[in-house]
Amino acid sequence: MNLLETELQQLKTNVVEMWDVVINQIQKAREVIESGNQDLVHEMAAGEKWIDSYELKNDLDCENLLALYNPLANDLRFVLAVLKINYNLERIADFAWGIGKTVRDDGKSLSADGIEKSNLILMLNTCIQMLRDALAAFEGDSSELAGSIFEKDKILDINNKNANHVVAALIKEKPESILNYLSLLTTIRKVERMGDHTKNIGEEIIFYLEAKVLRHNRKKANK
Repeated sequence: MNLLETELQQLKTNVVEMWDVVINQIQKAREVIESGNQDLVHEMAAGEKWIDSYELKNDLDCENLLALYNPLANDLRFVLAVLKINYNLERIADFAWGIGKTVRDDGKSLSADGIEKSNLILMLNTCIQMLRDALAAFEGDSSELAGSIFEKDKILDINNKNANHVVAALIKEKPESILNYLSLLTTIRKVERMGDHTKNIGEEIIFYLEAKVLRHNRKKANK
């Protein structure tokens, strides 16, 4: 293994470590929603700082690889993909942290009936599975597994689309809980955005493995 290969492998290892922490942040956000455990919010704050520092390190490592080694073909695509994956992972973590802060700042958990009727836990579980599949695709160089993420995201899209009607009905039934239900709606939007960023990651994996750019093609297909 030459020096470039060693550096690329270390970069991959660092991204995988960051990925695991991001997944853990979403799992903690889910538990915070279910339990209102403020101790977990403090743990999430520490995880957010760790992820931010790792994002900066990974970016710098990518820049150094491009400047010092001038990678070509597959190696170049890998570094470019990692730059974007790194950004998307950090954004996903930001949304997870935002969910934790919502519970912390409101001082109480989201309403149990709102969580159930909005399918929020299903959405979070789907998002976690999408990220796990993306990680497995990244580690195993599987474009097929990366592509499967797009289908799972439809679960998030459907529930996000229904969220306005669900929350409106809840507010009509219990207008005294309007602030709690609006926080629920904000949380649903955050989970949907996490799904979008995970799709972006899937696209970057396919770009790295197959030299295919999917973003604009998928937009046209969805029109």
